Amino acid sequence: MRAIVQDDYGSPDVLHMSQVDKPVVGDDDVLVRVHAASVNPYDWHMMTGKPYLVRIQSGFRRPKQRIPGVDVAGVVEAVGKDVTDLEIGDEVFGTGRGTYAEFVVASGDRIVPKPEKVTFTQAAAVPMAAITALQSLRDKGQIRNGHRVLVNGASGGVGSFAVQIAKSFGADVTGVCSTRNVDMVRSIGADHVIDYTQQDFTRGDQQYDLIFDIVGNRSLRRYRSALTPQGIYVSAGWENKRNWIQPLTRMVKVIVSSWIGRQKMVGMLARMNQPDLMSLAELMESGAMTPVIDRTFDLAEASDALRYQGDGHAQGKTVITVS
Repeated sequence: MRAIVQDDYGSPDVLHMSQVDKPVVGDDDVLVRVHAASVNPYDWHMMTGKPYLVRIQSGFRRPKQRIPGVDVAGVVEAVGKDVTDLEIGDEVFGTGRGTYAEFVVASGDRIVPKPEKVTFTQAAAVPMAAITALQSLRDKGQIRNGHRVLVNGASGGVGSFAVQIAKSFGADVTGVCSTRNVDMVRSIGADHVIDYTQQDFTRGDQQYDLIFDIVGNRSLRRYRSALTPQGIYVSAGWENKRNWIQPLTRMVKVIVSSWIGRQKMVGMLARMNQPDLMSLAELMESGAMTPVIDRTFDLAEASDALRYQGDGHAQGKTVITVS
């Protein structure tokens, strides 16, 4: 089968198309013929090996996983003997290991049926970004109907889902983005939009019950000033993604800051699971959540897709389609 392969860490130039063996299906797995796979910041980090902390997982000298990609949407080609809720021919979406390929093996508990009216391209955009948004808002942020919620980084992949998911909980949502993205963020349901080039939300009079921060471009002290006395700050990102130590120092600062006062400050690491994927499928089926797709690339253009992701200016998600 055709697959995008990398043998070293580096820029998108390390990616190349290659013929590799079709993956073998385990008892708890499904084999999916890939129709689309989306691009995440995670893929950029695994490709570059930066911040260097990621190499604890991915391999110190060279990547253990040669085929990049996590998110996937496609059709089930084969089913392991212990998988009982999926069948050959089912249209599905979820996560696997090495989705920038014509076929991928995925654990049966990380794949769910794709809603009929949702395209493969839309479904592939969902898993990692939308799971991060859902778990950050619901589990870490304890979002409730009527809460004032601010999403810092509302025009990106995670942020565009966060705005829509927060609205589905009945929150009053403020999205923070750049000038060119104001109309898009408003179009996906934000009640208020702040252009960060014109206004600093941490220096205004408004306070929020929940701040979901995907950018990490301000001090924690300033975020505190924008929270209500018992508000919650959830961090799921940082500004300089290439600094090898910043993720660790930022995490430590969030943990230490959470010990001070009644305001709660927490970091976020998403955990993929079938029930949450089903919840996201229901949101798409009902029309409460529609993936924002910036650009699509063919599998052969995967290096261009990663380069576009690395520039950091995509509206919503970037998706790779597989013919």
